[in-house]
Amino acid sequence: MKKLLTSAVLMAMASAAQAADDVTLQLKWVTQAQFAGYYVAAAKGFYEEEGLNVTILPGGPDVAPTQVIAGGGADVVIDWMPSALAAREKGLALVNIAQPFKSSGMELTCLKESGVASPADFKGKTLGVWFGGNEYPFLNWMNKLGLKTDGSDVTVLKQGFNVDPLLQKQAACISTMSYNEYWQVIDAGIKPDDLTVFKYQDEGVATLEDGLYVMQDKLADPAFEDKMVRFVRASMKGWKYAEGNVDESANIVIENDATGAQTIEHQTRMMGEIAKLTAGSNGALDEADYQRTVEALMSGGSDPVITKAPEGAWTHAVTDKALN
Repeated sequence: MKKLLTSAVLMAMASAAQAADDVTLQLKWVTQAQFAGYYVAAAKGFYEEEGLNVTILPGGPDVAPTQVIAGGGADVVIDWMPSALAAREKGLALVNIAQPFKSSGMELTCLKESGVASPADFKGKTLGVWFGGNEYPFLNWMNKLGLKTDGSDVTVLKQGFNVDPLLQKQAACISTMSYNEYWQVIDAGIKPDDLTVFKYQDEGVATLEDGLYVMQDKLADPAFEDKMVRFVRASMKGWKYAEGNVDESANIVIENDATGAQTIEHQTRMMGEIAKLTAGSNGALDEADYQRTVEALMSGGSDPVITKAPEGAWTHAVTDKALN
């Protein structure tokens, strides 16, 4: 009898495992604390509790989330809204279903010795800028300042994903994130007092970062929507846990770094900075933040990121159900 019961339990467990819905998430960048909430949700069993089997795909310099989802390689992707809205205007019908990041971590970090003390000092300088969709907030900011980026006012250096242009003094300023590259500059031996840092959030030109996006046609399927409701609920549980458990979450990230490139010191510091950006978000997109982003992207003068206000680019349908 005991053997029969054991067999029945095993069959029930196998059936439950088979019933789990698969979800593939494409990250915007490599495995790091920027995505801790998702790794935490997986490690703590939050996805499993929602009946989900989540595969997290790391990104990198050669991975564009928009291309991955367009090719059917992921169910949901993490992207910055400028990139997502630009892709939508070009025909890729992405929809923002949740916004775990409330604040922007994007900065322009400058050497004081270069003579940059305020945005008025940008003229005549070389500024390092990331491309691949990350240039849109910068271009909008320059447009607001009335500065041309063709070399006549400022020279744009297409920046790699390192801080070498600043260290080697090839640029007066470079793009940094508050949770990553800024600290690479500090770790290289440059003191904070030797830097001038302009935070996009403080300059009023911040756009939304690290939102969750899906294809619009898939969202029309009730079964897919339900899967996303469960995914967002578990993911936000992961994010809030990560905010309150920085050290543990950094260790979880390290455990998921297949490359072995990350260090616990860097990830712990990063997690502390990331927690500042997710704080204040319950996962639901703030419409005012969305409108600010759209206005920024449309104010590019003769070369705006998007030419008209998008329609249907975001929805509260998922978070309304996930948060209730």
